[in-house]
Amino acid sequence: MVRFIFIVICLFAGPLRAHEFWIAPLAYEIDADDPIVAQLRVGEKFEGAVQRYFPGQIERFEVRLQSRIEIPKSRLGDDPALNHPAMGEGLVIVAHETTAARLTYRKAETFPSFVTHKGRPDLVTEHIARGLPEIEFKEYYTRFAKSLISAGAGEGVDQTVGLRTEIVALKNPYTDDLADGLPVKVLYEGAPRVNAFVEVFSRTPSDTIEVETFRTDAEGIAVLTMRPATEYLVDAVMILPLESSNLATEPVWESLWASLTFRTP
Repeated sequence: MVRFIFIVICLFAGPLRAHEFWIAPLAYEIDADDPIVAQLRVGEKFEGAVQRYFPGQIERFEVRLQSRIEIPKSRLGDDPALNHPAMGEGLVIVAHETTAARLTYRKAETFPSFVTHKGRPDLVTEHIARGLPEIEFKEYYTRFAKSLISAGAGEGVDQTVGLRTEIVALKNPYTDDLADGLPVKVLYEGAPRVNAFVEVFSRTPSDTIEVETFRTDAEGIAVLTMRPATEYLVDAVMILPLESSNLATEPVWESLWASLTFRTP
């Protein structure tokens, strides 16, 4: 069984890499004494493959409520990957960081398509200027996900949890007035990301899915349009150049994927 699971992971690692990674709670609003349960998913537009709990693919996994930080006691192969005992009332923050993975670009159109979709078409020119090949070059990628869950009244605030890159909600989507939108701040190593490309996926109760894009301002903030009773996946990808002395073995790019999920009442 372990060998079969490993083969499945290898088969899907390539195509799934180009898609969003997010934390998908089974319920975004729970009672204070309910367990905190969520799946990990990779895909696009809320359709994605479930990622079981594999410790070797996880760098960091934690559940926060105010000043409390607890580490899930999941077991190998668990689905949902998170099934954590109740922590009480307030705004629960789930944070997850994957280990770094590597991919090789096999088709000439893949890299230009990826960086253009993520708001960085200028990297195509930079790639050429660096003298890099169209194919057979490598990239590291790491994913940094957060999710906000309302336990009981759900009062509280999102907070910076120290991920290398992360998205922080500056209002509580469960208790605050969102008539003027939800401001979020995009960070890289604790500093605001200016002019960062932010992609927002929304899903209504009728399963209507919409996609909107935003750019952060000089303070790293984007104000997102909000609708009631809607699930949101906020995504921001940072792409960095890496120096390489051996193209056959060393990546020349690194992508850092930040996501945040929540659901408006």
